[in-house]
Amino acid sequence: MGKNKGEMKYHTLKESLKNDILSGVYQPGDKMPSENQLVQEYDLSRHTVRKALSILEEEGYIIAVHGKGTFCTERALHKKESKNIAVVTTYISDYIFPRLIQGINSVLSKDGYSIIFKTTENSRRGETACLEDILTKDIDGLIIEPSKSEIVCRHPKLYENLDKYEIPYIFIHGVYEEMKDKPHILMDDCKGGYLLTKYLIDMGHQHIVGVFKADDHQGRERHKGYVMALQEAGYQYDPDMVVWFHTEDRQLKPVTSVVQMIKDQRKMDAVVCYNDQIAFSIIGGLHQIGVSIPEDLSITGYDNSMLAHQHPLSLTTIAHPQEKLGEMAGQLLLEKIQGGSDKDMKTEYLIEPKLVIGNSCKNRNQE
Repeated sequence: MGKNKGEMKYHTLKESLKNDILSGVYQPGDKMPSENQLVQEYDLSRHTVRKALSILEEEGYIIAVHGKGTFCTERALHKKESKNIAVVTTYISDYIFPRLIQGINSVLSKDGYSIIFKTTENSRRGETACLEDILTKDIDGLIIEPSKSEIVCRHPKLYENLDKYEIPYIFIHGVYEEMKDKPHILMDDCKGGYLLTKYLIDMGHQHIVGVFKADDHQGRERHKGYVMALQEAGYQYDPDMVVWFHTEDRQLKPVTSVVQMIKDQRKMDAVVCYNDQIAFSIIGGLHQIGVSIPEDLSITGYDNSMLAHQHPLSLTTIAHPQEKLGEMAGQLLLEKIQGGSDKDMKTEYLIEPKLVIGNSCKNRNQE
């Protein structure tokens, strides 16, 4: 009998809070009363209150945000299509993202969707904040570029909540190792790194430095391609010829490391860079110490950004079809929203890289 009474108590509290949500006492995004407040107001045990809140969260009416409290979700109030899609990228002002977003928008806007943009600054804390905010909003789907995708995901529960609320999501540019069963669209970065390194080898370079980002999927894959090309040519891989950097030290470490290699008189005739931005920062640093590109050293980038062509020196780089990737992500998400199950879809979609030849590399075969 006591057990039934306990069940009635949490059910009564759950229904009371649910009615307050549906009648508009609590608006989407509003903070709900704390456990302590509910314990006092309803004269219930903490266990009973927690059980009621847990059921409301499972049903999608509220979301608990770590360290901040519990909030009412829009999801609970709008079971119909919202026509909103969230797009989360690492950097919105970055040199390749405007075209990526253009591609996503060109597909989704035709179907009447609006886009909610968010950025993480490639921070896992930033990604947590974005996902927590998205879960309080009414959205039909999510396209997300994971932050530091080469490191274990710190907030799997938030992705589980997306699954629970049946909000489909697509990863772009990278994917967490433990979520590879989720749809993701990537550049074939391994092949891109291979094409750049092989091009330098074919141009007669033998001492090739690699500069790669350690905390994302793209950096690891581009490094893998670099290693493959060296091994295929019969060159020994030397870890001392590789500079690894992280999001936090991306401004300084690549350029200071390569400049130091030159000062240490390390035998080197080319540098394969993680992307065009890194390539131009290294070119600037080398210029300051009197190293001429490509006469003294050949340099390659990656992404075929506007930077690669605005400089008097045009970079040898890899074309990154940002708009195409955005269009593919938009199309794939629409298919999932319209009822496509994961079973019917491929999990991984790879975009073929293409070498773009500039004048930043010298043919050493002619020396």
